[in-house]
Amino acid sequence: MKAFFSLLALTAFSQLAFAQSKDEQAVAAAVAQLRTAMLAADKPALEALTGPSLTYGHSNGRIETQAQFVDYLVSGKGDFVTMDLSEQSILITGPTAIVRHTLSADTNDGGKAGHVNLYVMMVWSKSGKHWKLIGRQAVKVPPAS
Repeated sequence: MKAFFSLLALTAFSQLAFAQSKDEQAVAAAVAQLRTAMLAADKPALEALTGPSLTYGHSNGRIETQAQFVDYLVSGKGDFVTMDLSEQSILITGPTAIVRHTLSADTNDGGKAGHVNLYVMMVWSKSGKHWKLIGRQAVKVPPAS
């Protein structure tokens, strides 16, 4: 019986060790909200989730400010039809979070259908109780060899 309770306690503690912290949960929620805002081209949400000093790097090397990033989506120049995020990791260090994931999306940029597979790294900064995207860089997933 003692062994059973020891095993039960060990299992409970190991599950706690793998649980996300409140900050990790908040960052994951912010990433999910950003995905939704990008799909909807929701200007107020995009502005609320990003910092004024945002530097947004595309896989083709183009770098945008917050205003350019928001305008690109809201104007329809950039249009995400679908967006799936996978293999996400979140590292919190103080008021900064580094998020990495794989992004697979169907696009309709300027009326031209396309598909992208990207590795993305984002930098989020805690501003009060909210997390804001301040940096993002994407690279194309290399073709399988």
